[in-house]
Amino acid sequence: MGIEIDVVVGYPINDEVERVLGLAEAVDEPITVTFMWEGQEKAERAVLVPAATLALWEHWAPTAYPTSGAGEVDQAAPEEPELAHPAEFGPFTLFRRRVGGRTAVARKGVVVAELLDPDEAHWLQEKARNVRQGFMDPKQKAAFEEFLARQASLDDQ
Repeated sequence: MGIEIDVVVGYPINDEVERVLGLAEAVDEPITVTFMWEGQEKAERAVLVPAATLALWEHWAPTAYPTSGAGEVDQAAPEEPELAHPAEFGPFTLFRRRVGGRTAVARKGVVVAELLDPDEAHWLQEKARNVRQGFMDPKQKAAFEEFLARQASLDDQ
């Protein structure tokens, strides 16, 4: 992800989150963000992905991001996420999902971005790119097949 921003969040009154969300919406590309939430010792890293970019990645990615390490031994029991009210930062509202760990970012009732785990964001971006690079739309495919049909066979060359 191209842009990285570190944010110290003094919840509930801090316009830094609002500025970061506004910046992400303005640049219209994924931004890696590190949050230091007040009252927590551990930093939280996430990738803020604009909704249209995420939709494109999910369209092209052949499968969903693997959420569990099937076959791994000695796995810790999954931690049940705490149910929380939406967090408001200026015109933005954050809705943390209990399943999957994503956080939807909405402005005026419309989801404009999502906060994803950096590994999931990277995985989705790579899978989508790989599938998309191998895809030809029907017109392009027909033109390519026509081009190949006009080529001399290897025996004729």
